[in-house]
Amino acid sequence: MKTMKFNFRNVLIAVMLCASILGFGQAKLPNIVILATGGTIAGAGASSTGSAYTFGQVKIEAMIDAVPNIRKLANLRGEQTANVGSQDMSVKVWLDLANRINELLKSAAVDGIVITHGTDTQEETAYFLNLVVKSDKPVVLTGSMRPSTALSADGPLNMYNAVALAANPNAKGYGVMVVMNDDIHAARDVKKMFSTPVHTFQSPQEGLIGTVIFGEVLFFHKPSGRHTTNSEFSVDGLKSLPRVDIVYGCADMSTDLIDIMVKAGAKGIVIAGVGDGNMNAGTLEAMKRATKAGIPVVRATRVPIGAVLIKGEVVDTDYGSVSSDELNPQKARILLMLALSKNRSRDDLQKLFIEY
Repeated sequence: MKTMKFNFRNVLIAVMLCASILGFGQAKLPNIVILATGGTIAGAGASSTGSAYTFGQVKIEAMIDAVPNIRKLANLRGEQTANVGSQDMSVKVWLDLANRINELLKSAAVDGIVITHGTDTQEETAYFLNLVVKSDKPVVLTGSMRPSTALSADGPLNMYNAVALAANPNAKGYGVMVVMNDDIHAARDVKKMFSTPVHTFQSPQEGLIGTVIFGEVLFFHKPSGRHTTNSEFSVDGLKSLPRVDIVYGCADMSTDLIDIMVKAGAKGIVIAGVGDGNMNAGTLEAMKRATKAGIPVVRATRVPIGAVLIKGEVVDTDYGSVSSDELNPQKARILLMLALSKNRSRDDLQKLFIEY
């Protein structure tokens, strides 16, 4: 009978092979779902150096496959939730998106969500989701300023960084975030500041909450304001949201605009006022008529940075109006639409605008 010689090298190879088959010693990749809504990031143009393009030409699976090494960050699955330019973003898409996100994040098999979105209304979608998503798992919006066919298209790296952020275990609890141009923004604070440059998104008041550079994530601070799991708002059972209109303030603005909106069926009005949310005398009187008729009016400002004072040139308690605090007009509209899901006093509404 032959005696078997012990060969350490062969045993080691066998152990490593078994470990590889069973998955031992390998880092488990997180599971990320990418929800596509269209926009420039999925756009295509006839020329790589021209500015003209058509949104939503590239479907989500092709977008994922076009990003080198992105599948090394996470196990990815894509869904085409919508396919619109963000100028055509609607409340219906918001509700569908929020319900789908909440459904997905209830599963232990989903670790985070990435949403590809056009940039024109990306900050609005992000803020809406920030108020109604019911999970502390990462939800990250991204997009691009150049279509997929453009020279030096910014979409692929934005998408890579968005997946890296959603896959990062330290990203829990930050609410909904926007990742563009290596910057991480909180949904409440981010604003589109430039019409076409790639550095369009900024958080001029609160600052960035972090950066993500070629997938490496660094956080600076937590976002302010109540959000996600600490928010009182929900989309459960909602089929629509009440109509809220925005009036744009300017020199010698027409004083009948608020009355017209009330007659047209607006349930709430936001004024993008001049300076500290100001407006001319005729519009102030129209605002008072609206609030006396039970139509909430929120004073915001067309100025990019700064809060609207409750007791400034306009004292809100004198007119029954509400200050938007730091929210710009478009985000103030979203908060007011959700707030109108139940009856609230003027003081209750003001408290919401300070907290959120």
